Amino acid sequence: MFSSPFLLAFPFFLLACFLLYWAGARHAYTRRPAVENGTPDAFDWHFFVPCRDEEAVVGTTVTRLRADHPGAHVWVIDDDSEDRTGAIVAALADEDRRVHLVSRRRPDARQGKGSALNAAYDELNQFLSKDTDRERVVVCVIDADGQLDPHALARVSGPQGFGDPETGGVQVSVRMRNTDDPRPLPDRGRFANAFARLLVRMQDMEFSVSNAGMQLLRGRTGSVGLGGNGQFTRLASLDRIAAAERRPWQRGALLEDYELGLHMILNGDRISHIADTWVSQEGLPHGRRFLTQRTRWAQGNLQCVRYAPRIVSSRHYGGKGVLETLYTFLQPVAHLVTLALCAVMFTLLGLTAAEDGVGEAFGGMLALWPLIIALAVVSVTPFVLWGPVYRRDRAGDRSLLTALLWGLALWLYAYHLFPASARGFIRMLRGRNGWAKTRRNAEATTSGPVAIEA
Repeated sequence: MFSSPFLLAFPFFLLACFLLYWAGARHAYTRRPAVENGTPDAFDWHFFVPCRDEEAVVGTTVTRLRADHPGAHVWVIDDDSEDRTGAIVAALADEDRRVHLVSRRRPDARQGKGSALNAAYDELNQFLSKDTDRERVVVCVIDADGQLDPHALARVSGPQGFGDPETGGVQVSVRMRNTDDPRPLPDRGRFANAFARLLVRMQDMEFSVSNAGMQLLRGRTGSVGLGGNGQFTRLASLDRIAAAERRPWQRGALLEDYELGLHMILNGDRISHIADTWVSQEGLPHGRRFLTQRTRWAQGNLQCVRYAPRIVSSRHYGGKGVLETLYTFLQPVAHLVTLALCAVMFTLLGLTAAEDGVGEAFGGMLALWPLIIALAVVSVTPFVLWGPVYRRDRAGDRSLLTALLWGLALWLYAYHLFPASARGFIRMLRGRNGWAKTRRNAEATTSGPVAIEA
């Protein structure tokens, strides 16, 4: 029944790829060198904050950016909000000449985050004088609920960042700042809040150690990706992308941030990841909002497969960078194939049970139990081992046992990738490529219309 070489070999191949990638990511994270500070005054800083119905958070975000980074300009893109976002930012701009409101209206507005960022890029070009040294101008994208480390500009201007003239982009680590909220769902019961707290904790663990390790590994392969929050780019690098692609950020892209990084590397610019500074955001305690977000990411990943021929043939990607990037592209595809193989195997098992009896069918499966247990241990252990690393860097007041249990939960949490990949693939087949904005946690108590999951 299970004699097909592909059915037998594919899970082992995926496991081998995962273990190799995990080992590289963990080594890169735990052995990362110390980050040297640079001189922020050597650069001109401009924050881009894209907003659509963000009255719940935008005022706090802009105020904190101006307080922590007083020499920077803040450009807030109001993407035709139906709440008070524009009015809040306009009032701040009236009092502070370094706060700028970029207003967009339909039909041009609400075409995705990339289009909103391109509008800010155009406004910045009109604002800057013609003799500006664009190599010294740095653009940083911050989510509407983002809070940047006050020391971030010193970190990213150092030799691991823009202090190196070949660096076109820097991505900093992402943290969830509501991990210690005892009631993330104030209107729900004890068990719902326990699940919500664990969901937020897993997002923090995923981003602050696991994803940071992946990015540091990419630093060794020359394929660091840019994220949508805490993304720093040299303006001259954006200009080079715009010259080749007409716009820096791709219109209609669901992962406009990651695609920007691909274009940057294809143009010969280097991207680095700095794990020792951060931007914080709200972790999502709602399962539906979380799945909406991850479905968009999975679908965006599938969209990026079209770049594979350009990356393989590019002289700016080395062999390791090509392999790492293709591995990233094909993750949702691997999840879909795995789901399909599981369906085939269970179908074959059912047919065998119908023909030979249940005992005969399951007897063959039980004979493989030592192999199944060994595979389970090998699959779970890498996630569990992230627990002590996370405890050391982010939760030193918790016990080692708690950290190990978090690692076990991280393994279970990773299974969200399978339904997210399936939903993203179905959306793509149906031609549903719209940018589904995820609501903020505070929006449940905000007056006026809010963006909802599409």
